[in-house]
Amino acid sequence: MRTSLPAALAAIVLGSCCAQPAPKVAAVAEPTPPDPEIQLPPPVEEPPAVTKPFPATRRDDIVDTLHGQAVADPYRWLEDAEQPEVKAWMDAQDAYARGELAKLPGKDAIAARLREVFYFDALGAPTHRKGRFFFTRKHADKEKNVVYWKQGAKGADQVLFDPNTWSTDGSSGLGGWWPSRSGGFVAYAKKENNADETVTYVRDLATGKDLPDVIPGTKYSGASWTPDDKGFYYTWVPPVGGDVTIANRPGFAELRYHALGTDPAKDPVIHGKTGNPQTFLGGSVSWDGKWLVATVQHGWNSSDLYFKDARKPAAPWTPLVEGVAANFEITVWKDRFYVNTNDGAPRYRVFAVDPRKPARADWKEIVPQSADTLESIAVIGDKLVLSYLHEVQSALAIHDLTGKRVRAIDLPPLGTASGLTGNPDEDTAYFTYASFTEAAVTYQASIKTGATKEWSRVKLPIDTSGMVAEQVRYTSKDGTSIPMFLLHRKDAVKDGKNRVQLYGYGGFNVSLTPGFSSARAVWLERGGMIAIPNLRGGGEFGEDWHKAGMGANKQNVFDDFQAAARYLIDQGWTSPEHLAIYGGSNGGLLVGATMTQAPELFGAVVCAVPLLDMVRYHQFGSGATWVPEYGSADDPAQFKTLFAYSPYHHVVDGTRYPALLMLSSDHDDRVDPMHARKFIAAVQHAIPGDRPAWLRIEKNAGHGGADAVKQAVEQNADLFAFLERELQ
Repeated sequence: MRTSLPAALAAIVLGSCCAQPAPKVAAVAEPTPPDPEIQLPPPVEEPPAVTKPFPATRRDDIVDTLHGQAVADPYRWLEDAEQPEVKAWMDAQDAYARGELAKLPGKDAIAARLREVFYFDALGAPTHRKGRFFFTRKHADKEKNVVYWKQGAKGADQVLFDPNTWSTDGSSGLGGWWPSRSGGFVAYAKKENNADETVTYVRDLATGKDLPDVIPGTKYSGASWTPDDKGFYYTWVPPVGGDVTIANRPGFAELRYHALGTDPAKDPVIHGKTGNPQTFLGGSVSWDGKWLVATVQHGWNSSDLYFKDARKPAAPWTPLVEGVAANFEITVWKDRFYVNTNDGAPRYRVFAVDPRKPARADWKEIVPQSADTLESIAVIGDKLVLSYLHEVQSALAIHDLTGKRVRAIDLPPLGTASGLTGNPDEDTAYFTYASFTEAAVTYQASIKTGATKEWSRVKLPIDTSGMVAEQVRYTSKDGTSIPMFLLHRKDAVKDGKNRVQLYGYGGFNVSLTPGFSSARAVWLERGGMIAIPNLRGGGEFGEDWHKAGMGANKQNVFDDFQAAARYLIDQGWTSPEHLAIYGGSNGGLLVGATMTQAPELFGAVVCAVPLLDMVRYHQFGSGATWVPEYGSADDPAQFKTLFAYSPYHHVVDGTRYPALLMLSSDHDDRVDPMHARKFIAAVQHAIPGDRPAWLRIEKNAGHGGADAVKQAVEQNADLFAFLERELQ
């Protein structure tokens, strides 16, 4: 499972999963001496008592002993958001933060400019089904995107889903949507407060109304339709209760089939639960309806593939690959399985497999590993379309079904081509291209000829002619060369005074690639600068690059990030008082660890929807799924690694940390907001009273924030005003 994420996005999406809760351990009066191999930060002399402006926070004397190591956890009581005391604390913290943010100079002007560039018209690439076209449109006068359909390329646009009308407070939103093969039905996922949890419905285009079929429990699922439009396959996860907990829920996921017009509660189970909360189960049916494929994903590091004849429901599943420490992704077309894998090829290669001879010895390599990273494959127009990363820039290549390269699709430099869509039996494909200085353009392409033409273009009131994007390299602590994108105005000078946002992620095989961001354009307009390093742990250079920043190697990511800061300072672009770090989710862990390890390098920190308590993370939200990426404190060796960098456990009293703006969401069901609560409480206790440490909680929002434009405007205005004041 890999993701290429345009660097324009600040909120990084992790996957789902779970693990067994850590065993309960008793508090001890006399802490056990620490393990000598774990280097804790040196104590700082307790400063004189001062009156701090923050809302009061209770601090408990809780110390656990894990694998012989004393682990203090004074804010454990903040883990349970359902407790009245915690709710009151959250309300007080959010009110205090918003009150302070409201006082920041220049915020109204920033918000006004953001409204100008956030509200715009845009047309998404269409999905074609038997003469019907389905597409998303963003309107300059609406908060949420609207999905349309039309009959024929020149037909009239008709509204299919308009989430703007679903709730008065904007809390209801659209997840995914999946047209049937004839285009007569569309399955779609509805979610509340932009959380990951969804309920799936089916819209009948003939009547414009939903069928009675309503399927709860479709978190992280899609709908794979059969060619006859009679039903679809999907992943179902049961509600929490009984043996099912938030932590182990993914282990109970089932692949099911829903026949239209039947009771979803009686949907047959096509592939049973794995029983392993560190896995997630998915499946799909081939375009011709012959083959069912099931995937069991083990974190981001390996996957098992199974297949069966879809026309024989009682047929057993046949393992295609099982128990191999590598990732395998499958595309089925004309009774051949095209498998993209990093097994024996860290930058991926493609095999063709005859389902009648599934043994590994009979697989035929048709596209060998190259110097570039193969991100994904698809069959469009009876050809293989391969998406590569070349030095963190997109490249598209077309091969025939034997693997022979036919041609490339020409792309402008320093950009990202994403959203490649098309049908395996049709020549036309669509993709969207964007760069740091060019907003999204959607192209229509011919697979047969490679010719492209513009389908739609985003037009914004932004002059990018004075903006520069460049790619540089710097050296990390261990000598590794790390690429980094720099975005700045043409008139920027190396005087050490540029206000710089250093943004990073570094994990889960996610690649940070070029992409346009209206918010970043505004930051540059106001004289700021952006730096985006491609840290180890990402997928930019294949699985070796990913493994170099995961598990026991996680410290490499933090070292890479700190080296990026030192490069910017040494090159004269900025100085510590003008430099901020910013990251979300796994990137929130990145900035939390960097803040506690090298506070002297930065003037401000923006930490969004983060992981910060790495000792207990796997017991909350989707945390257990990430054990293959991080490790678990249940394991003695992995505990040492986790505890050595866990940001919450390395907040030292008396340290003058950079100014901190913590961004959290009230309905984040992926990374539990307890991380943000516990860390901000620890920092508020530790710092001198004149340092900002504010917790801003977004309402009606999930892990990716809110899906209303006005909330994005408000949050970015707060963020920019905060940084401008702290980095002046």
